[in-house]
Amino acid sequence: MAPRIASPEEIRKRKACLVLPFLDREVDFPLPFVPVSHLLNIPPHQNLQVIFHKNDPLEASFSLIGVDAAIANAFRRILIAEIPSLAIEFVFIHNNTSVIHDEVLSHRLGLVPLKGSLDGINWMTWFRMPQEGEEDSASVASDHNTIVLKLNAECTKNPNASPDEEDPTVLYNNAHVYARDIVFEPVGRQTTFFSGPDGEIQPSNPDILLAKLRPGQKIDIEMHCIKGIGQDHAKFSPVATASYRLLPDIQITRPILGDDAVKFANCFPPGVIGIEHVTADEAEQKGTGYEGHKGEKKAVVVDPFKDTVSRECLRHEEFKDKVKLGRIRDHFIFNIESVGQFNSDLLFIESVKVLRLKCARLKRNVAALADMTDINPV
Repeated sequence: MAPRIASPEEIRKRKACLVLPFLDREVDFPLPFVPVSHLLNIPPHQNLQVIFHKNDPLEASFSLIGVDAAIANAFRRILIAEIPSLAIEFVFIHNNTSVIHDEVLSHRLGLVPLKGSLDGINWMTWFRMPQEGEEDSASVASDHNTIVLKLNAECTKNPNASPDEEDPTVLYNNAHVYARDIVFEPVGRQTTFFSGPDGEIQPSNPDILLAKLRPGQKIDIEMHCIKGIGQDHAKFSPVATASYRLLPDIQITRPILGDDAVKFANCFPPGVIGIEHVTADEAEQKGTGYEGHKGEKKAVVVDPFKDTVSRECLRHEEFKDKVKLGRIRDHFIFNIESVGQFNSDLLFIESVKVLRLKCARLKRNVAALADMTDINPV
């Protein structure tokens, strides 16, 4: 017997999860999509859509529609922890007479986000810490796996400063040491891959304050940068944040008119609910709830995308049984903030590449396991 095919209205209802007025139970129990296929050979997502709402170099917002929550969460976790990026790993302190301890200063330097030529970063290979008695090419610092940065700053008095001056940045030279003071020193083939004002390895934000110095204090440091992933340390994470939320769903089940419509609109962020007037045609139609209310104000849903699902409207008795709040299960609104090494939209593409590699690796392992099972049946 062939399975029953659900109607479009039933599918729409199952895609929306109801938001209840009680904080101890935000949504109802999630029901699966219908019709559901449990075959291992699942066809590609035919309804998959990616719609960008904002695409700036450091921040992107887009909708991922038509996928399961497991896929959306996989992208989020990959963005945070599995996209390779460049960061300071080894700090060699030749001289540090500032008030900041060596360990604290090293930690601050490691967290400075870096940027440079993406071709050069992709050209670099992984650096692996050498084991005792091991000599491996991947364990030796070279031009293809290590970037060298230097920081050399010394504070001196400014002879041209006014005797009444109190600002230390005017009284002294190099009173504040910023990330812009970090200098990139290319080695070997790095001059080819990391060249030009935008191609050189440099801090993403040059105004990060690293230390404060006073006359006689000096910092002389050499830093080695390697590739890593956020799973190993947060400094390798290429995003400041990567998150998603479900698209809000607002359904006005019974007309909200007059002053109640204005109050209802004030329960939501601006732009979510609009105020219109009941037309003559609506006032003449029976069963709509607008009979005899020609010209009165009515509340209509304008843009649920801007809603934050605060439940404010559910706290008022006059709106009881007139509105249903929910969220669309397969409509994920992503927000990605890059730290500067990659553009925000490119980060999502990189996460897709990583997921494809994971799927290919799993497919190979499953095939190898199947071959072993055929040879040595259990």
